[in-house]
Amino acid sequence: MKLKKQLSLLLCGAMMVSALAGCGNGGSSSSASGSQSSSSVGDTSQSDAYTLPNIMVLSGPTGVGAAKLMADNEAAEFYDKVAASATVEADNQAVSSALINGDADIAAVATNVAATLVNKNPESIQVLAVNTLGVLYILEKGDTVTSMADLAGKTVYATGEGANPEYVLNYLLTENGVDPADVDIQWMTAQEVTAQMASSEDGICMLPVPAATALMIQDSGVRQALSLTDEWSSVSDGELAMGCIVARTDYIEENPQGVEAFLAAYQDSIEYMSNPDNLDAAAELVAQYGITANANIAKAAIPQCNLVCLTGDEMKSVLEAYYQVLFDADPTSIGGALPYNSFYYGAE
Repeated sequence: MKLKKQLSLLLCGAMMVSALAGCGNGGSSSSASGSQSSSSVGDTSQSDAYTLPNIMVLSGPTGVGAAKLMADNEAAEFYDKVAASATVEADNQAVSSALINGDADIAAVATNVAATLVNKNPESIQVLAVNTLGVLYILEKGDTVTSMADLAGKTVYATGEGANPEYVLNYLLTENGVDPADVDIQWMTAQEVTAQMASSEDGICMLPVPAATALMIQDSGVRQALSLTDEWSSVSDGELAMGCIVARTDYIEENPQGVEAFLAAYQDSIEYMSNPDNLDAAAELVAQYGITANANIAKAAIPQCNLVCLTGDEMKSVLEAYYQVLFDADPTSIGGALPYNSFYYGAE
């Protein structure tokens, strides 16, 4: 279910009072959902004006890093912020469609979805940042799984068919000498996986946080058997880069100041959400915006979300290595081709 929130993007730099005239009626602090506004940074010349982006954020770990940004902008005085609509969405495909049809300008998606989208729609989007590293776990009721090889011949309930989880699992099985065909992988929603584990005496599943966290809180008999981030590191020199921020190329070209303002605010938000000293408050924010089911789950999940904000050449290096692994294992996992250089915003 979609949860719609009004999000105002925090600008890097003080706004001129004269910019208020470009934002409409001074008695309103936000634009209507889906509408666009203009603002200026530094002065009121036309060259500094830009159209404010509409944002889509995925629920789950990919959306966690934006929670502080949302809160800061809702609390800001009118002259400290600009208004834009934001949607918390559960489905990668819904976000992809919104980017292509122009309903979203900046969005959080799975990294393989970003590559697939740009291969199907050349030059349509660019990636701004990697925002989430490994978040996948193998959970078990019992004590039979201590390595990927132990999954051979077993049934594994899993979520993420056609996205990063499927390709990561298949790659790790193969690298550990297990043919994925020799594992009975049953693809389900996270809710269905949880139900199956609850009714099983010796079930095994693959889930991302916070769904994995929620299951272990709900059922004390479920243990974390394997971190797929650790398993990835044991067979690959690269990072398990699972989530990213992308933007429509048209928006980037027409509104470079808007992109930079977003990235500055997003970096600050990631730093706040990643700080252990802020964990209680961060968990409340994640629950407030419907990114997880409740604050207790969020508090347990946030430390496992591997939040980052990698940009420029560092982002490109991490993603190119990750995409190469996926491409070598299954070219269709990223849409059949490695993304071109111009896909990586701000990189050489």
